[in-house]
Amino acid sequence: MIADNYATLKPPEVKRWLLEHPRFHITEGGFASVEESADTIIAYLAEHNRNPKRYVWKAKGQEILRKIRRARQAVARTQAAPQNV
Repeated sequence: MIADNYATLKPPEVKRWLLEHPRFHITEGGFASVEESADTIIAYLAEHNRNPKRYVWKAKGQEILRKIRRARQAVARTQAAPQNV
């Protein structure tokens, strides 16, 4: 996961989400340039691809479908809500 700003990780709801999703790991780092950042990401991906680990799907099909339905309902509610301009 890449966050473009340290403050992105500070809100309590973000910290809670990270605790609830332990497969996501935040590694802090600083880069002198966009090029250095991109080079670091590419190097990480190259190493990861040299030593891949198979992902074992654990979710049940019905559980996935329920989440998709909930997400669609949330999007529909958001789109139907009046916009304050």
